[in-house]
Amino acid sequence: MNANAPRILVVDDEPDIRRLVCEILEDEGYQVAMAENASAARELKKSQQPNLILLDIWMPDTDGITLLKEWVAEDFMLCPVVMMSGHGSVEAAVEATRLGAYDFLEKPLSLAKLLLIVERALEAGSLLIENAGLRKQLVVDIEPAGKSATVARIKDQLKRLAQHDTRILFIGEAGVGKELYARYLHNNSAHRDGPFVDVAVGSISPENSAVEFFGKESPGKIYPGLLERAHKGTLFLSEIGGMDNETQLRLLSALESSSFLRVGGSEAVRVDVRVVASTRIAMDEEVKSGRFRQDLYYLLNEVTLNIPPLREHSEDVPGLLSFYVDYFVNQEKLAFRKFSMAAQNFLRNYSWRGNVRELKNLVQRLMILGVGEDIEMEEVKSALGSVVSDVMISSSVPEFFNLPLKEARDHFEKAYLEYHFERTGGSVAKLSAAVGMERTHLYRKLHSLNIKL
Repeated sequence: MNANAPRILVVDDEPDIRRLVCEILEDEGYQVAMAENASAARELKKSQQPNLILLDIWMPDTDGITLLKEWVAEDFMLCPVVMMSGHGSVEAAVEATRLGAYDFLEKPLSLAKLLLIVERALEAGSLLIENAGLRKQLVVDIEPAGKSATVARIKDQLKRLAQHDTRILFIGEAGVGKELYARYLHNNSAHRDGPFVDVAVGSISPENSAVEFFGKESPGKIYPGLLERAHKGTLFLSEIGGMDNETQLRLLSALESSSFLRVGGSEAVRVDVRVVASTRIAMDEEVKSGRFRQDLYYLLNEVTLNIPPLREHSEDVPGLLSFYVDYFVNQEKLAFRKFSMAAQNFLRNYSWRGNVRELKNLVQRLMILGVGEDIEMEEVKSALGSVVSDVMISSSVPEFFNLPLKEARDHFEKAYLEYHFERTGGSVAKLSAAVGMERTHLYRKLHSLNIKL
């Protein structure tokens, strides 16, 4: 069977119906997985990532309507769902389509109608993904902003490097825009029509890293890993210092041979992918200490590109402020505001320890919370001094003190962990020791707080 054929999940508690639908669809060249109840359906949806779901309304544990509500609530990019029922009614069909089902099939199933709806639903799903990709492309095609000689030099270097498959290691402090420059490289390369897959290496626990990077295979089931998902495109490994030893070894082998084995698999998977990486820590020290393989470091570091901190090209600050005002007006429909000359001059001399990321967050905060078209210097000073961040802790009462306890605790934990993460040089291992938290629990906490490593 074609591994690229659309994947369809059939959910029905009647074995005969499941087998019949499975045989019909497999004869048409589709990949089919079957679930007898809602519990099994949840697991298969997660592992198979189907392109279409055929879902029975009446099931013993959780009915199909309830399951559809659950999936719609948790997955804004849910694939098309076609409801099936032997007890069809106008009310059930209306309810299912109101909740987001693509269509409704009555049992006994008509073979011709089944195949027609499956074909149309898959086309609709592909269009949804394509449109979402176009919307995302509008964001990711944004060029690194700035007119200084520093930014112009980096962009010129990346345009030249983009014409070759050289592996690049971006080096720079947190928030300088390493991912944005990596996307700029991708968008100017021969891989521009392929996917750009960004992974925060340190956020993947060692227990799951092999599956996340290389995928998993079992009878009738395939879970594609990051390398496979980046096929014909670019895989950006953010903060490679957080990669565990076993993954380092497997990645080295995969890059040298352009192929790998999925976990549990026996057949090599070949990929055409450009791998670029970034770090904010001194990788030479990681190599000397044995925490990072020297051979992998040299393989990823064919060219080193240093992204300087914002304070070293502060002449770009006014342009960046204007750029992100326009960005939030166009992308998030926020009301237009502009920085006064005094505010711009003040921010040009600000230390920007959080770099461009801090500037972007400041602009967003001022546009959401501020009133009036003009942003004056006093408002900027107040915004910088009234929050807890990795840049400064004000002597005034932090804003999160006015939040409910759970939200306030989340704000504090996020600021606390980001502060110590910066102090420990971006190493999850060192962060674990500094805050006294076991690494597995720490990975979960970083993920739950949406801390991008």
